[in-house]
Amino acid sequence: MEILITLPDGSIRRFQQGTTIRQVAESIGSGLGKNAIAGKIDGVPVDLNVPIEQNCAVEVLTLDSKEGLDIYRHSTAHLMAQALKRIYGEKSVKLGIGPVIEDGFYYDVDLEEPLSAGDLAAIEKEMERIAKEDLPIVRRVVSREEAARLFADREEPLKLELIRDLPEAAEISIYEQGEFFDLCRGPHLPSTGRIKAFKLLSVAGAYWRGDAKNKMLQRIYGTAFPKKAQLEEHLHLIEEAKKRDHRKLGKELELFMFSEEAPGMPFYLPHGMTIRTELENFARELQRRRDYEEVRTPLMMNSRIWEQSGHWDHYKDNMYFTHVDDSTFALKPMNCPGHMLVFKNSLRSYRDLPLRISEFGQVHRHEFSGALNGMMRVRTFCQDDAHLFVLPEQIEEEIGKIIDLIDEMYRIFGFTYNIELSTRPEDSMGDPEVWDQAESALQRVLEKRGFEYSLNQGDGAFYGPKIDFHILDALKRSWQCGTIQLDYQMPEKFDLAYIGEDNQKHRPVVIHRAVYGSIDRFIGMLTEHYAGAFPLWLAPIQAKLLPVSENYVDYAYEVKKQLDEAGIRVSVDARNEKLGYKIREAQLAKVPYTLVLGEKERTSGTAAVRKRNEEDAGTFSIQDIITTLTEEIRSKK
Repeated sequence: MEILITLPDGSIRRFQQGTTIRQVAESIGSGLGKNAIAGKIDGVPVDLNVPIEQNCAVEVLTLDSKEGLDIYRHSTAHLMAQALKRIYGEKSVKLGIGPVIEDGFYYDVDLEEPLSAGDLAAIEKEMERIAKEDLPIVRRVVSREEAARLFADREEPLKLELIRDLPEAAEISIYEQGEFFDLCRGPHLPSTGRIKAFKLLSVAGAYWRGDAKNKMLQRIYGTAFPKKAQLEEHLHLIEEAKKRDHRKLGKELELFMFSEEAPGMPFYLPHGMTIRTELENFARELQRRRDYEEVRTPLMMNSRIWEQSGHWDHYKDNMYFTHVDDSTFALKPMNCPGHMLVFKNSLRSYRDLPLRISEFGQVHRHEFSGALNGMMRVRTFCQDDAHLFVLPEQIEEEIGKIIDLIDEMYRIFGFTYNIELSTRPEDSMGDPEVWDQAESALQRVLEKRGFEYSLNQGDGAFYGPKIDFHILDALKRSWQCGTIQLDYQMPEKFDLAYIGEDNQKHRPVVIHRAVYGSIDRFIGMLTEHYAGAFPLWLAPIQAKLLPVSENYVDYAYEVKKQLDEAGIRVSVDARNEKLGYKIREAQLAKVPYTLVLGEKERTSGTAAVRKRNEEDAGTFSIQDIITTLTEEIRSKK
């Protein structure tokens, strides 16, 4: 009997009933047949040897796709579990779960012997041997009773618990490779021989099923790639990321600190505060040119405003509260309600719109201590928030202007970015028809401007859909920073109104907007992006003066005064140390320019210039140096 199979390009082909995914791939082309590792039938991932029994849509998966790479890494997790069983004994290793994660996989195991980094090399060797055996990986559907018997025989209590908790109607399958089998939904690679390049990275503790009441297991992290070159590149990036860790660099460069007296709340040291001030002033200048008005709203407000705004229902578990005059107050987790009150403070005309209100607003959100991560995840941070109060017909033009602003700011830092459109979540507030209207407006702006974007269904804010900007740093890591959110709900909640051309009251629409997102997180990210070597305009110390001996310290301070007056941030290393030592210290501090001052320089009113990571750039007059540095700072190169 023939069946009709629809391929991703829309073409329809006839095949005999029972044809496998592998055979479909081979019929399309020998290259695809060779590279196929799994497939999808009507969108459901399946193994390569699954027969197709009826008319359907079929997609062949290769390692070039994210789904294919996830399957590859999942199979590598099973390979690691099999190696553990072979090394430590079948019944000495109790298996938990082994999922795929971003850039790799892990497996949680109960093993009496604590594993160390040194043990990982031996496990890798055994994994390589199993891969060379090229064992077929075969799926078998079993009954609940058979699954329970199989894992009881192997003394696998964690697997038995998983089986017990599966829904009654669930199809239970196991995957076998040689003597090893595991409870798994799949799909998997056809055989262990398809696994070519992998690396076990670390071991950590993890509570079973993430519950602190359960037993602590050992979690082994690893990664895998189809080609050795890809693996080596990834490992290089991991090492580079360690060197660039903002927590390490933040301490070495004296940017910020943390204290047990305020967990998750950064202290800005003078150098870090300089960077933050420069970032704020940069944003202020661009916003000033675009007619933004800056405000400052209270850190703490009565809890009733959070109930009115809708934040209470969505954020109260992450808010900090206190009592004042028998009323409950909350530290603000967001700036939005304060800006609604600012708008409502005056009678507005349609001629006043769009009204663009900005604030560098400090917010507080409670995060679990285990989730805190330097500047990347904190309990208090500054948002570069803005709210634009607009007429309905101004929505698309204003969103376009915000995109231009975000693009200009990100390009200064050398960032490229991806755009994501997020739609109505399940816990949304307001009329679904209004949501549809808002989503369509955002979509039109993106499509009119020819932007490529991905759709993130159900991930909008509770009050409106949003456009998120995911920037890529120097290590090609993605960070979500900028956001544009379209909101018809909060104007309704706060009864906002403007007087229209008809002298009647009308409701404005609000556009929420951030570019940095969290300035604190952005600084942490920039620290890693630049590896601490900030461009001249951001560098805390832009030039360091190095007198070659004590005889030239007075000249160094004369030069410092000239640079200070030109607005250049400069310091003098007046220590009685060898010049080579001072130069190395300046390099470690990642200072953009060092100016060496000796007899020749004092006599001629010059300085010998060294650029960061370069040899001598030459000797120049102090005025020429000031001109060069001032222009570089102005252009933000």
